[in-house]
Amino acid sequence: MAGARYSRQQYVLGGGSGRRLRAAAALVAGLRGAGAQVAAALVLAGAGRVVLRDPRRAAGADCAQQFLLRESDVGQNRAQASQRRLAELNPDVEVTVSTEELSEDFLDAFQVVVLTESPLEEQLRVGDICHAKGICFIVADAKGLAGQLFCDFGERFVVDDPAEGDPLCATVQHISQGNPGIVTCARAEGGHGHHFSDGDLVTFSGLEGMTELNGCKPCPVRVLDTFRLEIGDTSAFSPYRCGGQVLQVRLRQEHSYESLRQALAMPKIPVESSVELQRSRSLHAAFRALHAFREERGRLPRPRAPADAERVLELARSLGAQLGPLDEDVVRAFASVSAGDLCPVASFIGALAAQEALKAITGKLLPLDQWFYFDALECLDMEGAAGLTQEDCEPRGSRYDGQIAVFGANFQEELGRQKYFVQVGAGAIGCELLKNFAMMGLAAGPGGDITVTDMDTVADSNLHRQFLFRAADVSKPKAEVAAAAVKRMNPDVKVTAHQNQVGPGTEQLYGDDFFQRLDGVVSAVDTLDARAYLEKRCICSRTPLLDSGTEGARGNVVAMVPPLTEPLGSATSSTDGTFPLCTLRYYPHTIEHTLQWARDEFEGLFQLPAESVNQFLEELPEEPAQQEGLEVPERVWRSLQERPRDWGDCVRWARRHWQSHYHDAIAQLLHTFPPAHETSPGVPFWSGDRRCPHPLTFDPSNDAHVAYVEAAAQLRAQTYKLPSHSNRAATQDILRSMVLPPFVPQDGLRIPTAEGTEVVEEAGDPGQPMELTQDLAQDLARWRQELGGGTEAQVMEPIHFEKDDDAHMDFIMAASNLRAENYGIPPADWLTSKRIAGRIVPAIVTTTAAVAGLVCLEVYKLVWRCQVLSCYRRSTLFLSECLLLRFKPQQPPTYWYRGKEWSFWDRLEVRAVGADGQEMTVEELLDWLQREHGWTVSKLLRGTTMLYDWEDDDETQARQRAQKLSDGMERAGALRQLELQYLCKGDKEEECPPLLCILP
Repeated sequence: MAGARYSRQQYVLGGGSGRRLRAAAALVAGLRGAGAQVAAALVLAGAGRVVLRDPRRAAGADCAQQFLLRESDVGQNRAQASQRRLAELNPDVEVTVSTEELSEDFLDAFQVVVLTESPLEEQLRVGDICHAKGICFIVADAKGLAGQLFCDFGERFVVDDPAEGDPLCATVQHISQGNPGIVTCARAEGGHGHHFSDGDLVTFSGLEGMTELNGCKPCPVRVLDTFRLEIGDTSAFSPYRCGGQVLQVRLRQEHSYESLRQALAMPKIPVESSVELQRSRSLHAAFRALHAFREERGRLPRPRAPADAERVLELARSLGAQLGPLDEDVVRAFASVSAGDLCPVASFIGALAAQEALKAITGKLLPLDQWFYFDALECLDMEGAAGLTQEDCEPRGSRYDGQIAVFGANFQEELGRQKYFVQVGAGAIGCELLKNFAMMGLAAGPGGDITVTDMDTVADSNLHRQFLFRAADVSKPKAEVAAAAVKRMNPDVKVTAHQNQVGPGTEQLYGDDFFQRLDGVVSAVDTLDARAYLEKRCICSRTPLLDSGTEGARGNVVAMVPPLTEPLGSATSSTDGTFPLCTLRYYPHTIEHTLQWARDEFEGLFQLPAESVNQFLEELPEEPAQQEGLEVPERVWRSLQERPRDWGDCVRWARRHWQSHYHDAIAQLLHTFPPAHETSPGVPFWSGDRRCPHPLTFDPSNDAHVAYVEAAAQLRAQTYKLPSHSNRAATQDILRSMVLPPFVPQDGLRIPTAEGTEVVEEAGDPGQPMELTQDLAQDLARWRQELGGGTEAQVMEPIHFEKDDDAHMDFIMAASNLRAENYGIPPADWLTSKRIAGRIVPAIVTTTAAVAGLVCLEVYKLVWRCQVLSCYRRSTLFLSECLLLRFKPQQPPTYWYRGKEWSFWDRLEVRAVGADGQEMTVEELLDWLQREHGWTVSKLLRGTTMLYDWEDDDETQARQRAQKLSDGMERAGALRQLELQYLCKGDKEEECPPLLCILP
C-alpha cells in the first residue's frame, strides 16, 4: 500500500514527485531538535536514502527537543541513537549513519545537504563545496525563541513547477467573441468557477467551436470575478459552441543562488514590509554575533546575563554595520535566551528546512531566496517572563534545562500542572502537538493531564505525515496508539485516550465541568460544524481555544483567549460536496458532478442492495406459514432475480448496465429534450449550465469501455461472493458475443428540468415492494444454504466505498469519465478523481509540524496566563513560498446597550440557588434584573423555548413566573450553565442585551 502512504502528499508535490524522491540521497548533519525534524520529514516523505551525521553524544537536555531520543540514549552518539527510530518510520527509505568527514568526495554522493546547529566555519566550508558542485545546501539553526534558515541551490537551479498541487483547470461555459474575449467558467466544487490569478498563463482543450484556442500558445488572463476571465483578442475566431477546459500552464523557471560566503554580508531576505526587513536584518546580525561570541568565549551567552547580551550586541553592531540601523532590543532579547532550546521553535524551523529540501529534490514549488528569519520574542514581553533573573534560568540538571533557560524553573513546574484537551487529537496536526507536548513537559507534573479524543483508526495514508504511527498500528485506534507513543517519549506525561466524538451526544462526558477544569483546548477539526460546536463550549466555559488547520503547504493558527480576543467566528471552507439531485442525474456540467454521480452509483449498486438482502433475511421468520404475504423490497427481489452464477454473468450484467447509463438514458433524455429544443421561443433548452449530451456506442476494443465493465464486474462478483478474473481477452470475448436489443425511447416520460421537480427512480432506488411467494422464499433459503451458513449467514457482502481501495477507485474513475464523455466534460485522471471523490484534503508532514510548532508557542503564553493582547499571534503559513504572516489577534467586538459599552465576553451571571439555599424562580430573576440594572424584561427565552412573555394572559404569566431556574438546568444535563436570552421593554428588535448566564 505504498501508494496509499503517499497519496495526500502527492496532491501537494504532484504525481511525479515520488520517482524523484525515491532516487534522492540526502545528508542531515546535526541531530538535535531541528535536525531530527528534518530527518523525520524526509523519511516520512519517502526520500530514497537519508544519511545521518552527528559526532556528538546525546545529553539529558536533548530529550526535551529531540523527539527521537529517550533518556536511555543519554551518552550515546546522537545519530546512532536516532537511526533505529527513523528507520521504523518508513520501510521504503534507507536510513544510515556516517562518521566520515564532510569532504568533497563524501558530499558528492548527495543531492541535498542540510546542516543544523553547526559552527559558522563549518557552514562556510561545506557551503563552498556544495555551491561549486551544484549540491543543494541548506542551513537551519534554532536558538532560544528565534530561528534561521538559508538555502543555496546553485547557480542554475530549475524549478519544474512553481505552484502547489497540479495545474489549475476550469470547465468552460462560454467564450465571447471580442477584444478582449471573456471566458465564463462553469460553477465547480466550492461554488467558484475558477481559482486563477491575474497573470496566470493558460491554454485550452476540448472546445467545440472557437477551436483556434485549443492548444494555443500560453496567454495571460485577467481575473474579472470568480467565474469570468479576460483573455486576448477572440473577435476573429469562430463562435464558441460548447465544452472544453481552460488549463493553467506553468513554465519551468531557472533560479540562481549565491553561496553562503557570498550571501552572508548582504543577505537577500524576502519579507512583506520594511519593518520586517529591519527585524530580520537585526536577527541576521545577531546570529552572526552569536557565532563570534561562541568563538570568543567557548560558550553561548548565559541566560538573562546582561553583560553577555551587551557583548553580543557589540559584535552585532560591528558585523552588521552594512545592514543599516539594528533593532537593538531585538538583539538583546535574542541573546538573553539564545542558550535555550525550545521544541516548538526547533519543530517550526526544522519543518521549513525539510520543505526546502523537498523542493530541491522534486523541483516542485519555489525555493527560498535565500534567507528566512523567525522569532517569537513577544513571549518575553509577558508579565511572568519579563522579570526573570539569571538565577531563575540556571540549569537544574533536568531534561527541561533548555526550556528553563528561556522561561525559568517556576514556569516549568506550571507547565507540568496543565490540563489540556486535544480534540481530533491524533490526526496529522494532533500527533505533532502531542509530540511537542511530551517534549515540553506539558502535563508531566502533579495534577497535569492531557485528554485526547479521536474516533478514527490508523490508515496507511496516515503513515507519511504522522510520526507517532507505524505500519503495525494500521487499523488500531489513533488516540490509543498516539497516547502510548507519547508515554514512551516522556513517561511523566499524563495522557488519557478517548474514542468519542465531541458533540451534543457526548455532553454527559464533555460537559461544563469537563471544560471548566481545563487550562486550554487545542483543536484541528475538519468540519465547520465540529469547529463551531467546540468554540461554543469554550466560549461558555471561558476556556482558551487554539484552533489550527492545514491544506497542503498552507496552514493557520488562531488563538481565542477570553476575554482578550475575538471569537473564532466564521471561516471560509469548501462546501460539503453535495449537489442538486437533478443536476447529478440529468444536467452535470463539471467533473465534480460526474464523480459524485459515480459515488452514488457505487453505493446504489454494491452497498445498498446487499445490505437490504442481508437485513431482509435476518428478519425473515423461519416458519413458512409466517412468511406468507410478507412484502419483499424491490432491491431484494431484484438482487435475487439478477443473481450471477459465475464471472461471465457479472460481465454481462456490467455490459447491460453500461448500455443503460451511457447510451439508453442519454438517448431517452435527447428524445424528451432534442438538441434543438427551446424553453421558450428563441431560448435554447441546452444552454448555460445545461450541456447537451450525446450517447456513447460500446466498443469492446475501447480500453475505457472495457475498464468500466471489468471494474463493475469485479465489484459485482465480490458482493455475491463469487471469484473474479482479470483475463481481459476472455472478458472481451464475452462482450463480443453479446447482442443487446435496440433501445426504444418512451414518449411522454417526465424528466425534471429544474431542482425541486420530481426525479424519476433509477437503479439504486428502493422501488416498490413485492409479495413474498413460496418459490422466492425457497430460492432465498437455497442461496443461504449454498454459502454454507445457517440463518445467521450473510448471503451478500456489502461494499462500502473506500478511497484508498484501488478497485473502488477504478470503478469511480471509469464511471465518472464515461459520463463526462457523454456531456463533453474534460475527464479527470486517477489522482484527481481520487481527491475529489474521496474528498481528500492535501497534506504533507512539513506543514503539520510547522503549524504544531506555532500552536505550542501560543501554549506558552496561556501557561503564563498572559493578559496582554499584543503578546498573542494569529499565524498564516505558506510553505510553498516560505512565507509566514503573524499578527496580533483582533479585540473582541463591542456594542452599546442602554447607554453602556459591552464586550462580546460580557455576560450577567446569576446563581440558580441563592445563599439561603432557595431555588431562584423566573419571577425572582426578573426582579433581580429590575433591581440591579433597572431593566424590565418583556421576553425571556432558553434557545427557542419561551420562558416568559409579558404579552401572555395573566394565568400563563403566573405559571411562567413560578418556574424554577433549576428546572431548565436539569433539562440541560451535563451543561450545568444555562444561557438565557431576553428583551427588555422599549428594546428594538435589532438591540442585543448581554447574555444572561444561570450558574449552578
